[in-house]
Amino acid sequence: MKTLEELNAIKAKMADVVGFRSEEKGAVKSCQYERQVLVCAGTGCTSSGSVKIAAKLEEEIEKAGLKDKVIVIKTGCHGLCALGPVMIVYPEAAFYSNMEIEHVEEIVAEHLVKGNVVTKYLYQETVTDSGIISMHETHFYKKQNRVALRNCGVIDPEQIEEYIARDGYQALYQCLHEKSQKDVVDIIMASGLRGRGGGGFPTGRKWLFAMGGEPGTQKYVCCNADEGDPGAFMDRSVLEGDPHVVLEAMAIAGYVIGANQGYIYVRAEYPIAVQRLEIAIKQAEEYGMLGDNIFGTDFSFRIGLRLGAGAFVCGEETALMTSIEGNRGEPRPRPPFPAVKGLFAAPTILNNVETWANIPQIILRGADWFAGMGTEKSPGTKVFALGGKVNNVGLVEIPMGTTLREIIEEIGGGIPNGKKFKAAQTGGPSGGCIPASNYDVEIDYDNLIAIGSMMGSGGLIVLDEDDCMVDIAKFFLEFTVDESCGKCTPCRVGTRRLLEMLTDITEGRGTLETLDKIRELSQYLKQNSLCALGQTASNPVLSTMKFFEDEYIAHVVDKKCPAGVCKSLFQYAIDEEKCIGCTLCAKNCPVNAISGEKKKAHTIDTTKCIKCGVCASKCKKQAIVKK
Repeated sequence: MKTLEELNAIKAKMADVVGFRSEEKGAVKSCQYERQVLVCAGTGCTSSGSVKIAAKLEEEIEKAGLKDKVIVIKTGCHGLCALGPVMIVYPEAAFYSNMEIEHVEEIVAEHLVKGNVVTKYLYQETVTDSGIISMHETHFYKKQNRVALRNCGVIDPEQIEEYIARDGYQALYQCLHEKSQKDVVDIIMASGLRGRGGGGFPTGRKWLFAMGGEPGTQKYVCCNADEGDPGAFMDRSVLEGDPHVVLEAMAIAGYVIGANQGYIYVRAEYPIAVQRLEIAIKQAEEYGMLGDNIFGTDFSFRIGLRLGAGAFVCGEETALMTSIEGNRGEPRPRPPFPAVKGLFAAPTILNNVETWANIPQIILRGADWFAGMGTEKSPGTKVFALGGKVNNVGLVEIPMGTTLREIIEEIGGGIPNGKKFKAAQTGGPSGGCIPASNYDVEIDYDNLIAIGSMMGSGGLIVLDEDDCMVDIAKFFLEFTVDESCGKCTPCRVGTRRLLEMLTDITEGRGTLETLDKIRELSQYLKQNSLCALGQTASNPVLSTMKFFEDEYIAHVVDKKCPAGVCKSLFQYAIDEEKCIGCTLCAKNCPVNAISGEKKKAHTIDTTKCIKCGVCASKCKKQAIVKK
């Protein structure tokens, strides 16, 4: 493909098919198909059987003689993962949730054949007295602004034509034919886009650093898709639902800095993402979007995949580049920074998946459009993987400046079982915990740093009153100890020593002096570790000590865990007044630690009890308590 006319011809050909799925006013509503069924084929829904559901749909549609009237499209993640598998039927925009293969025959017979929406299988919030509303009108979606996720759940990620129909590769064409390299970098600078991978460094400034050098100097463009934070799945969802947006953005960056080769470093644990990237790269090469003389210019650019083995440290840019080079993934001292000396000692720029996903839209819509969203110092939107103690677990994209309360209470649907919000953990092992006193903090890079947390790549784990903050800090530190590459002594030894002290606290051996030692060692790690993994490893510990000091004091002074989580600091006991002797607890105890006669109060042998909690969960009278 060499001309804009060829690109627009594909866009026009596919406009009806893709536009048919749009819920925007004035969108195309005519199509060769009477209905389109969009089935989520992201990792979450796939693990719940969505691919089998799609196959069953196609089978039943053929049986009903609707093969030429109804098409099934397998898309990426729709976002509301708690309801998976999900599917949407257009033009009604009927949002079916918690789909099971047994539902398919009825939906085909009633909805696809007769036109009667099967409301009992719909997400119930979409069923109102005045009729069915679209998913975008529900609490989960209506405050979101999908930029990085604009195509996820909308297009077939394995069809380049559908990406082109949504303005795909238009930004690359504009850059190559209408804008100089400086024009492009000026747009990115003016937009205020900051790296979505953790540190929030200005993207345009990073590109600017790599633009210099002698003509013909070998340079590289890299994508960090080594998403390793516990509970994070934002980048994976973009790769699974819209892989071409990353390819287009990397090609634009290659044009800007004068690079002809790009690499996407993606963890091998993401097989669906890897497969769709392979398909996308092949299609882009066939269409001439990658390869030699792109769009008839003298610009050539290729992209290769490199699979990571799951080492968290390879999320650090120099460790990632070392791994691409075929060596063990270990960080290198900086300076020199990668923009000067990066991959294979050549100037290199590296951004994460979400950062790349913003680039084409910024080029097409302009810097002012992007800067007009969010806050002054943190423009645009941010994608969060919302998880933990929240009703609507899933993927959300909100304007910067949205409050934590809005994300959890309105978009997330609040906390299950009437429990109280206690904290939100952001930034993964490098982040911190935000307490209820900061529930109304506006989420952006600077605000989170000011309260002892950080944005990170976008994991947001909600904690309630049943969580122990000391145990939470210990959980993240255990992860960091396991993932430390061991290259520098402060991280290799210091994180392990921190973990030992936290373990002492949770097992009743901690003292007030232990808390002082933790603070001292944490500062040493920050100042002396080689890379950000070690420098930020103590953040979860320090933030929980700052905001939940009373819990630490209870652990070391009273030898009690207020939340009843740390097993060494409590015992299970049976309240004789409540126990009716039903024997349920004794029958379910895996170690036979409970004894007693029927219809008489039972007892627990604490020397045998392993504190698994099965007895308490089975007791209908809530007679089993922690002491």
